[in-house]
Amino acid sequence: MKIYDDLTPLVHAAVAAAVKAGVRTLEIYNQDFSVETKDDDSPLTQADRDAHEIIISRLRTFELPVLSEEGREIPYDRRLAWEQFWMVDPLDGTKEFVKRNGEFTINIALIYRQSPVLGVVYVPVSQRLYFAAQGMGAFRCDLTDQTFILNGSFADLLSCSRRLRADVAGDRPYTIVGSRSHATLELEAYVAEKRRRHDVVDFIPAGSSLKFCLVAEGKADVYPRMGPTMEWDTAAGHVVAETAGATVVRADNGKPLLYNKPELLNPWFIVTAKR
Repeated sequence: MKIYDDLTPLVHAAVAAAVKAGVRTLEIYNQDFSVETKDDDSPLTQADRDAHEIIISRLRTFELPVLSEEGREIPYDRRLAWEQFWMVDPLDGTKEFVKRNGEFTINIALIYRQSPVLGVVYVPVSQRLYFAAQGMGAFRCDLTDQTFILNGSFADLLSCSRRLRADVAGDRPYTIVGSRSHATLELEAYVAEKRRRHDVVDFIPAGSSLKFCLVAEGKADVYPRMGPTMEWDTAAGHVVAETAGATVVRADNGKPLLYNKPELLNPWFIVTAKR
């Protein structure tokens, strides 16, 4: 397996794959579509399947393994040998997609030795793109022309982007971002505790990996996840937040959040801006 030291071509390819998949998800989003239920009671649409196929076809050129939500049945004894691989959630926030509230994303990450080192989060409805890589930084680009990204160079991509810093909060109250569709009693207790410690606390509900991105942009101070997530839900947003200057750690012991574990379920974690 080839190990890629220069992440630039991989970032560019992942961005193009996410944007191309986003075009297809919007086509389905803007028409009538059916919703199936998976074994874990989560929803599944044709957009999930089509986005998966588009992303896989575009990432194949790098000859790296791919672990995707829509192809997750790969046994651990096979994954164990993967030193570097793609981690993909072709449609993060399918519940938000079904509700048509626009808060769903396409997530692509590169994992190296259990840590995410590259991440792309694309929001099809707003055409907002977040991308990041270790050694490169984290960026946001608001697209006005998708073909510009699909046909342009990496320099073109950077020219329409601005660097993100999680520590630029401005004059606002202490702000917590949390799940819109997966609130828990533990999250409510966490918010209540912060309200006892701060004069004013704002709470922003958001879907999908957008919560990582809000911390990365300096729009929120903390994203506590007190509920279940899978590795593909978090890997891309993890990189965006971390390279923007935030920390992403387990809630139970403060240690880094690791990937490609035998069990792909994440522990609870907290994303914090260094304000």
